[in-house]
Amino acid sequence: MTSPLKSLIAAGTKLWLDSIDPDLVKRNRALGVTGATSNPIIIADLIKTGRFDGDLVKLMRDGLDDESVAWQVTDLLVRQAQAVFQPVWQETKGNDGYVSFELDPLLEDPTLNMPLAERSRRYVELGKKWSAGHTNRMIKVPATPAGLAAVEDLAAAGITLNVTLIFTPRQYSAARDGIWRGAQRHGSLGTFKSVYSIFVSRVDVYTEQHLPQLSAEAQGQVGIVNAKQIWQMNQQFWADKKLSLKQEMIFASTGTKKASDKATKYVEAFAGSDIETNPPGTNDLTEASGESFTRQVDKLPAPAVLAEIAKLVDLQKLEDTLMAEGIKKFADPQKALLALIANKRKELAK
Repeated sequence: MTSPLKSLIAAGTKLWLDSIDPDLVKRNRALGVTGATSNPIIIADLIKTGRFDGDLVKLMRDGLDDESVAWQVTDLLVRQAQAVFQPVWQETKGNDGYVSFELDPLLEDPTLNMPLAERSRRYVELGKKWSAGHTNRMIKVPATPAGLAAVEDLAAAGITLNVTLIFTPRQYSAARDGIWRGAQRHGSLGTFKSVYSIFVSRVDVYTEQHLPQLSAEAQGQVGIVNAKQIWQMNQQFWADKKLSLKQEMIFASTGTKKASDKATKYVEAFAGSDIETNPPGTNDLTEASGESFTRQVDKLPAPAVLAEIAKLVDLQKLEDTLMAEGIKKFADPQKALLALIANKRKELAK
């Protein structure tokens, strides 16, 4: 009998890990995971373990400031994860085996009041810096106005992109169209790869808070329906492009937020295609579930439920609300990471 995660992979899903903890990466690789992603919360949690104090001491003795230490540690940990998944990248000829590296979230800090053009320019500059010399590193850019303004130039520079913080079809389309324009400017389409991270559970949290009038059949389904409809858009757009590599959706935010939801709710819903980036705990609960997964990604609820969602859910309002929350959740962890390193500097100097 195959394991639950192996059945998910057999159904057609690429499974990535929402962590670059070296121990978790190795353990999940053995379970069939073929990629990973990072963010400041993950980096901070790893630093808190004390396992990387030796690396911190060395960087600090080299005279690096707190911000430089943060980025060097991130680079180190992402490189280690890349090494684990490099064979996958080679075996799939660049279709899988990536680790995402998130660009500076402080570019979106509202308190800095940085002009959009400057933020966009910095995304391009940093994307070129942190992608240089890497094969299986994806550069993660948010679907903010500045991030979306940068993706064409980043793709034109031949950089493999993961556009994150996508909640709506509008954001997805803007990201995809910009990247495709850039890829065509670059010209070497044989190695062109892009992914689009659609956030799921946060949408269902939003509808519970803002749309209590949804029926029991529709409540808790909006995130799934929204992501599946964007997945369909993505399938249709790339169908006639005759590309060597797949341009895929990442189903992100797949850990359940509601206690009454079963842990595999979102894992099951998107089984069968593209990529699921699951938190380590979600993978553990899925593996322990005993379930066997089959293709569900192209199956939608009854027409009446779809009609209700289309009628009652204002996607622009949803996007505005979740992006405001998302930008705060984007920038604040980077500030917390820098504060943690500052405290570590004092602690390690004793």
